[in-house]
Amino acid sequence: MSLRRPFLLALSTVCAGAALGAASLAFAAMPASAAVAMSQASPVAASAAAASTADDPGPAYGPELQGFNYPAPVQRFEFTSQGVPLQMAYMDVKPAHANGRAVVLLHGKNFCAATWDATIRRLSDAGYRVIAPDQIGFCKSSKPEHYQYSFQQLARNTHALLESLGVSGVTVVGHSTGGMLAVRYALMYPHETQQLVLVNPIGLEDWKAKGVPSLSVDQWYQRELKTTADGIRRYEQATYYAGQWRADYEPWVQMLAGMYRGPGKQLVAWNSALLYDMIYTQPVVYEFGQLRMPTLLLIGQKDTTAIGKDAASLEVRAKLGHYPELGRAAAKAIPHATLVEFAGLGHAPQMQDPDAFHKALLDGLAAVPGNR
Repeated sequence: MSLRRPFLLALSTVCAGAALGAASLAFAAMPASAAVAMSQASPVAASAAAASTADDPGPAYGPELQGFNYPAPVQRFEFTSQGVPLQMAYMDVKPAHANGRAVVLLHGKNFCAATWDATIRRLSDAGYRVIAPDQIGFCKSSKPEHYQYSFQQLARNTHALLESLGVSGVTVVGHSTGGMLAVRYALMYPHETQQLVLVNPIGLEDWKAKGVPSLSVDQWYQRELKTTADGIRRYEQATYYAGQWRADYEPWVQMLAGMYRGPGKQLVAWNSALLYDMIYTQPVVYEFGQLRMPTLLLIGQKDTTAIGKDAASLEVRAKLGHYPELGRAAAKAIPHATLVEFAGLGHAPQMQDPDAFHKALLDGLAAVPGNR
């Protein structure tokens, strides 16, 4: 498959009929250049997007999540990386009564900055300045046609954002894939990371070394093209929430599924495929011993997340995603770690039990002085 194919397919026209009415509204906020490109694109892609919307009813959003509202004003950091002009969307929430500390929230693979909504409010109420970016390739940020994704690159992008805001000396909080990025950031910028907080991070094990087979970027792309709200919901209920489901999880399902219903579906799927390849091929678990800052591990014990486990044999699957064991091993490997376990919670404790999670988070932050 040509690397240009997903991008060209992504640039689809939004005039494919009534089935794409919601997508057309979502794209009203797009830059004029992008709208022009879409108007010149293949009608085949438009038909594919329309079919996706018909098969998976619900809101349709643009490839940069146009049409989905965030809980705070969204700003954009414009920069050039790998020769490509990019923009990183972020929220910068300043507290009414500042305590002098800043917290950076790094989202997971199936999450966005918006999913930190409750955490942003709790931290802001406690006096913390909160910066929550969407990483390149995710949500409201750029999804380039070509990009060499690495956790080092995403860490550099995040550091450049903080420099542009004049912010240094931060607590870095990473959830899920954001936990892998948070570890890499802390390793690259140890003197600017006052504290590291890992919330059910993935990457506590090396799936490749444990026998999960490699999938090519093309294979990941084909899998991602099949994304639907039902598929997201079933996966998250089984893997993230120990079989439970609540209505307040549904908006986050629709947030993700909406990008796959819109005319930017192919570009969203292509970037997602590149990101899965990054996650699989760039483990951080072997470097935990190099972390020197205070590290707080907040681990839901019912989590079973493991990238690519559905492609593995039953024998290999049985060895993956045992978070009680993985959390304790990480706490042992990281020199200055504190482990907090949530017995009944899964992959997203901040969403499942916000009160218990935020008490543990705020207590952990308060235990570390503002300056080391």
